[in-house]
Amino acid sequence: QVQLVESGGGTVQAGDSLRLSCEASGRTFNPYKVDWFRRTLRKEREFVAAFTWGDATTFYGDFAKGRFTASRENGKNIVYLQMNDLKPEDTAVYYCATENVFGQNDYWGQGTQVTVSS
Repeated sequence: QVQLVESGGGTVQAGDSLRLSCEASGRTFNPYKVDWFRRTLRKEREFVAAFTWGDATTFYGDFAKGRFTASRENGKNIVYLQMNDLKPEDTAVYYCATENVFGQNDYWGQGTQVTVSS
């Protein structure tokens, strides 16, 4: 079993930055990717970003390009999501999840709330 714990959420003003963390524990952690999703009032699940564990390739949703950056803590099972220039529409619960080679998200964190005020 793998446990994922997100942290770093909070309430900020538009234009501010936040860095979310996704820390994994449990059995040997070697996912294909670690994905970030969010749940907003309008969308149950929206893809935010993905970090490829093996080669650090990243992918982003259109709204995240240029503002969000996914990265990994060297030597640790921690993936970050740096979010800059936050907007009120970024208000959501942010989740991290592992993705296997079949494109399935098999482990999920509990989520962390991000609220952006205008």
